[in-house]
Amino acid sequence: MAVRRVMSVLSVTDLGAAVDVYTRTMGMEVVMDHGWIAILASPEHPNAQLGLITKDRTGPVNMDASIEVDDVDAVCETVREAGMEIIHELHDEDWGVRRFFCRDRDGNVINVLAHL
Repeated sequence: MAVRRVMSVLSVTDLGAAVDVYTRTMGMEVVMDHGWIAILASPEHPNAQLGLITKDRTGPVNMDASIEVDDVDAVCETVREAGMEIIHELHDEDWGVRRFFCRDRDGNVINVLAHL
């Protein structure tokens, strides 16, 4: 199992306004925008990313961070074996990812995903 990307995700009330602020003040660019979540990245360092989310489209809560892995099924099994709480079961999303949410012992919600 290998981690490909780790990204903080901030919950916002107005996605457009938040995108505007971060692109103007931090020089980031929008690399994905689904209308309810946007991913911004540094033009110089494309793996330096920040997620902004209003309300997750299919998840029960918003995530605090997103971790992209090469084998999401294996990570899900490892998370189960470790006794971590799965709060959004592993499934394929129509926007091209397979993902699940888990909650760590401190209450942080992690979106674990792999691109299909």
